[in-house]
Amino acid sequence: MSENNTNVVVIGGGYAGVMAANRLTLRGDVTVTLVNPRPSFVHRIRLHQLAAGNDAAVVEYKEVLAEGVRLVVDTVDRIDAPARTLELATGDRLAYDYLVYAVGSTGAELRVPGAAEHAHPIATLEDAQRLRPVLDAAPAEAPVTVVGAGPTGIETAAELAGAGRPVTLVCGGTLGPYLHTRGRRSVARRLARLGVTVVDGPDSTVTHVTATAVRLADGRELASGVTVWTAGFAVPDLAARSGLATDTAGRILTDETLTSVDDDRIVAAGDSAAPSGLPLRMSCQAAMPMGARAADTVLSRLADENPETLNQPFGAQCISLGRHDGIFQFAKADTAIWFHVDGKPGAKLKETVCTVVVKHLADEARKPGGYRLHRGSGAATRQKKLQAVRGQTTAA
Repeated sequence: MSENNTNVVVIGGGYAGVMAANRLTLRGDVTVTLVNPRPSFVHRIRLHQLAAGNDAAVVEYKEVLAEGVRLVVDTVDRIDAPARTLELATGDRLAYDYLVYAVGSTGAELRVPGAAEHAHPIATLEDAQRLRPVLDAAPAEAPVTVVGAGPTGIETAAELAGAGRPVTLVCGGTLGPYLHTRGRRSVARRLARLGVTVVDGPDSTVTHVTATAVRLADGRELASGVTVWTAGFAVPDLAARSGLATDTAGRILTDETLTSVDDDRIVAAGDSAAPSGLPLRMSCQAAMPMGARAADTVLSRLADENPETLNQPFGAQCISLGRHDGIFQFAKADTAIWFHVDGKPGAKLKETVCTVVVKHLADEARKPGGYRLHRGSGAATRQKKLQAVRGQTTAA
């Protein structure tokens, strides 16, 4: 290893971080270190399957991480940007020339009375691993309540119902807010076939959780032997604690090349990044292209070239409805349209996506630079959104 190598450290070994680390190995004069608190890659879009007991939701890093990437299993406590060093939980320090900030997201704090004591989140690997034995210990006839009707909530409710559990899905508003009306009707029908009771509408917000029930805003009380909480996501406060500029949610603020507004040696990707204060939807669909873009920004700077800006479209969202059903909802500019594929074909498409996500990472590990989905056709749409936001800010 040459002493003249550029040292790049990636914080976070999820979809964005692994993609960035693999891509950075394009240059032989770059030393890449990945810091992650777990020794294995978490396939997060399968956590609902882990809770139901039909997938481990874990992939060994040797399957998805390039051989040239050094893995450090530790947690970053603080970023010392002026000194270009990281303070680790073990007391060690890591120096860097460039830093990729890809710490991802976790579940939102449970602030509803009783939720922290009696509800079970499913946002992280550890959450799902703790939930699994709770479900195993509950009687088969015990009512399960899933709170939150985004993709995670829908998938969790369907997965548990498919395993024979009596499930109620409490939406806190609309079932699948992202879905087109036609897609939403399809999901509702298929949940009903699985035996899921859907509670939606303006008064379906949970106001209190006990060990045996969930109380709603309209006063209704639903019996619940196990309450699973899927509503809301949050990001780690590492950037804020380190004195870097963040948005109100704690995502690190960057420009359109994903470069921190505070320091051009720090780039960010994934759920924890807020480019131009207009973050992308939290998803692996956004994280992997952003990881590739972040790596390309670093590589461009090393080559004395101007980095390209974000250019990624959102063409669909897929949701599994148990092991034999699903929906692939097409979209335009990340707005759902009428066309969708559901039923068994929808399930096959969703399973294909879950498989291909890991394959993309593995392919980039073997042949860095091969991934190109971040070079799509979404730049014009994003520029319109940016202009609209800037226009509103100026007017205000």
